Amino acid sequence: MTFQAFMATFPDETACRQFLADRRWPKGVTCPRCGKPDNVYQLKTRRFTWECSNKECRKGNAFRFSVTAGTIFADTKVPIVTWFKVLYTMLQAKKGISSLQIRRMYFGERSSTHTAWYVCHRLRAGMREPEFRQLMGIVEVDEAFVGGKEKNKHLGKRNPHNTAGKGKAIVIGAIERKGNVVCKMIANADRPTMMGFVREMVSQKVTLVATDEHRGYDTIADGGMPHGVVKHGDGQYVVGAIHTNTIESFWSLLKRGVMGSYHHVSEKYLPLYLNEFAFRFNHRKDEDIFGKAIAGC
Repeated sequence: MTFQAFMATFPDETACRQFLADRRWPKGVTCPRCGKPDNVYQLKTRRFTWECSNKECRKGNAFRFSVTAGTIFADTKVPIVTWFKVLYTMLQAKKGISSLQIRRMYFGERSSTHTAWYVCHRLRAGMREPEFRQLMGIVEVDEAFVGGKEKNKHLGKRNPHNTAGKGKAIVIGAIERKGNVVCKMIANADRPTMMGFVREMVSQKVTLVATDEHRGYDTIADGGMPHGVVKHGDGQYVVGAIHTNTIESFWSLLKRGVMGSYHHVSEKYLPLYLNEFAFRFNHRKDEDIFGKAIAGC
């Protein structure tokens, strides 16, 4: 959808709230408290507001809720149409877009950067995939280190002992060849942590698990999974179907986004950025990526 088509589809608050209701409750309005569609009635005096008269919801009067109740838009003072514009822009930016740029585009120079930053992070939290299916087929697993080089840091912040990824945030990911990617931040790149990730994310019926020569993957074959290794240290990158080029291309997108768009990402909020990049990658061929994102919010 082009930006012109987007603006024509969502010209005002009413159109945005109607789209949110349709995506949130495709089979009919359901009470966010009891989860039942029965005895839910729309108020005639207030648009996009309903009442649930089920006994488990009642505390005297019927439970009243709006279309934004229980979503990331709840109790927001920012117009929903602005939220939609920010989300559309984030999904269109392949390598991400900074909150400073979002502020300049939709909030104005006089507004607080924290407002744009808050809206972006809330949307990233909503991009977390609620449904997960273990990866099958040919799966590539790899780890990455996110953080600046010591030589580029301020002289007073340099640590000569931070070598080989030490001092950086550690991220591990797995990608199904021509399929989806899953990734998460981990505290240590040791064997128990990395194997725990593989057992959780990769199906036992996998055709092949391709990794590099990191010792954390040594016991993959012990669990019955076919394991192929490429030895990057020996200049080996592709051996038949065994390579990690696909997951490394995803790491390239993530790191280009951090360096080129955000410039700095704190370790505390790195999981939210992983949500954003994984969601955008997994739905890159989905014509309704915007609707999928709204449904998850």
